[in-house]
Amino acid sequence: MSTLTAPVEAPRQAPARPAYRVTGRRVLASEWAKLWSLRSTWITLGLGLVFLVAFGLIAANHYKSGVGSPHRDPDFATSTAVSLSLFGTNFAQLALGVLGVLVTAGEYSTGMIRSTLTAVPRRLPVLWSKAAVFGLVALVVATVGAFVAFLFGSRIVSGTAAAMGLSHAGVVRSLLGAGLYLGLVGVIGTALGALLRSVAGGISVLVASLMLVPGLISLLPSSWQDNISPYLPSNAGGSMFALTHDSTTLSPGAGLLVFLGWTALALAGAAYRLVRSDV
Repeated sequence: MSTLTAPVEAPRQAPARPAYRVTGRRVLASEWAKLWSLRSTWITLGLGLVFLVAFGLIAANHYKSGVGSPHRDPDFATSTAVSLSLFGTNFAQLALGVLGVLVTAGEYSTGMIRSTLTAVPRRLPVLWSKAAVFGLVALVVATVGAFVAFLFGSRIVSGTAAAMGLSHAGVVRSLLGAGLYLGLVGVIGTALGALLRSVAGGISVLVASLMLVPGLISLLPSSWQDNISPYLPSNAGGSMFALTHDSTTLSPGAGLLVFLGWTALALAGAAYRLVRSDV
C-alpha cells in the first residue's frame, strides 16, 4: 500500500527592495523640489525681482525729471545709471532674505524638519543643500533683475550726466556684484532660519543686521564709525557693487571677503546648532 504526499512548496520570498543611498546629489534634488513646491517661493522671488527693477526705474525717472530743475534733490546730484538702477537693492534684499529664512525655519514651524532629518541622518548635508539651492536661485534672479534694471534705467537717463553703458569701466562688475550680494543675503537668511528655528526671530535678526545696526552705529563717535562701519554686513556688501569708492569704504574685493566672512559665520552657527541640538 502506497501513500501519497503533497509536494512541499518552497516559501516565496518577497522581492528585495532596491538599496537607496543618501547622496549629495539626491539631497540637493530633494531640496530643489521642496523649494519650488511652495507658493511662497514664487511670490517672494517675484516680489524681489519687482522691487529690484521697479525701484530702479522709479529712481531713474525721478533723476530724469529733476535735470535742470532748481529744486533738484541733492541726493541724486552725483548719481550714475548704475546707482540709480540698483536703487532697489535694499528692498530686494528683504524679500530674498526673508524667503531664505522661510526655507529653513518654515520646516521647523510645520514639523517637516523631523522627516527631513530622518531621511538624512547626518543632518549637515541638509543645511548645505538648502543654502546652495536657494543661494543659487537668489543669485540668478538678482543678477537678471540687476541687468534688466540697468538696461531700461540707462535708456531713461540717456543724454544726462548719469548716462552710462555696459562698456563703461566697472559697470558689469557692479551689476554682477549686486547679484552676488543678494544671493549671499539669501544664504544668510537660510542660515539664520536654521540657527534660530523661528520665522519671526530669523526675520528680525536679518532686518536688524542689514538695516537697523548701521543706523545705530551713526550714534557712535566719528572715530569709532570709521573703524566699524565699513565692516558691517550691509556696508561691506554695498561696496561689492558700488561703482566708486573713497577712504571710508572698502574695495570690492575686500567687501566681498568681509561679507563672505559674515556668511560663513552665520552658516557655522547654524551648523553647530543643527548638530548639537535636538529638533
